[in-house]
Amino acid sequence: MTNTTGGAAAVRGEAIKGVTRPSKRFGKDRVCAKSGCDTKLSQYNKSDYCHTHAPIRFPRVRGKILDKA
Repeated sequence: MTNTTGGAAAVRGEAIKGVTRPSKRFGKDRVCAKSGCDTKLSQYNKSDYCHTHAPIRFPRVRGKILDKA
């Protein structure tokens, strides 16, 4: 794309307009559900456990056959 002076044309965009959705909050002053753990949870953390005590979650692997070890 060139302009009338022979130089390259600038590509411009616009800022997103409108109301943005606020982040979900899950309550203040929550602590880890594991007994004996007093780790304070973020109000944005939807889990009942801290990172250390959260249950292990395995990602869904599609289309790959894993070798049996």
